Amino acid sequence: MTNGIVVEHLSKHFKVHEREAGLRGALHSLLKRSFHTVRAVDDISFTIEPGEIVGFLGPNGAGKTTTMKMLSGLLHPSGGRVNVGGFVPFQQKEAFKKRITLVMGQKSQLIWDIPASETFLINQAIYEIPDAQFRETMGELTQLLELEPLLKKPVRNLSLGERMKCELAASLLHRPDIIFLDEPTIGLDVNMQETVRRFIKEYNERFNATILLTSHYMADVTALCKRVIIINHGHIPFDGDLNQLVNTHAPFKVAKLVFARPVDRHDLDKYGEVLQYEYPQASIQIPRAAVSEQASRMLAELPVQDFTIEDPPMEDVIGMAFAAEEGA
Repeated sequence: MTNGIVVEHLSKHFKVHEREAGLRGALHSLLKRSFHTVRAVDDISFTIEPGEIVGFLGPNGAGKTTTMKMLSGLLHPSGGRVNVGGFVPFQQKEAFKKRITLVMGQKSQLIWDIPASETFLINQAIYEIPDAQFRETMGELTQLLELEPLLKKPVRNLSLGERMKCELAASLLHRPDIIFLDEPTIGLDVNMQETVRRFIKEYNERFNATILLTSHYMADVTALCKRVIIINHGHIPFDGDLNQLVNTHAPFKVAKLVFARPVDRHDLDKYGEVLQYEYPQASIQIPRAAVSEQASRMLAELPVQDFTIEDPPMEDVIGMAFAAEEGA
């Protein structure tokens, strides 16, 4: 049974009411309401193969969550075609609902005043999960997410990170093979973010699950995704390999140096663009094609005590991609 995703010319437009400020504007809106159309998603197309983990990136308001909701059947598209695991999502067929899950980092399905284990039992009934499968899946999720100490605590007594682990377990009890993750690590500390990433990767490998991930934490994307899709103003300016994105929008590396003694800042200009110099440290941006040559020169000609070559931060690369799309 295929668990791929096919999106063809997908659009979602909203009519938004406009009203001028003040009493006059309020009175006018009573007599004649004015609207304008927001093109939240505007003619996008992509295909995700079974078992892929794909990053879905964009600034706030770009259309990420709207797309996720259409793929999971929560919103009816204004135009285009969507096929998720062989189903048309907005038809809301029972078999489709048992194949997918949507995890939103800022939304909770856990019941606040009772232990998470009670929500798990409710989901067992909703998804009609046989007892043997439920026990087996609960055992796997408890082990992978280290849930044992949490199962009997009321949800209100759990930390944010503990609640997120229980949210993931509740969403995956029916073993979906198509997963939409919308900011799953938002608000979590660094250690808990790493736990969630490790779990997502292990679940993908164990069940060959197809995963579409949105996140503002670039560590999520670089740890899990080889491919990224960028959406901005409702359309897609980039869909491809993560390394290709870096090479296209950041065709340089950054040399970070620690000097044994002061050097003249102007002496560094011949190696590349000096981003920062405050003795004993300097950062120099070098074109990727010239990295090997310039690194050899710096080590031979400068009093280097320590030296590293790094890619620019992924946040900067994504920002450059957005800026390039804005200027197009």
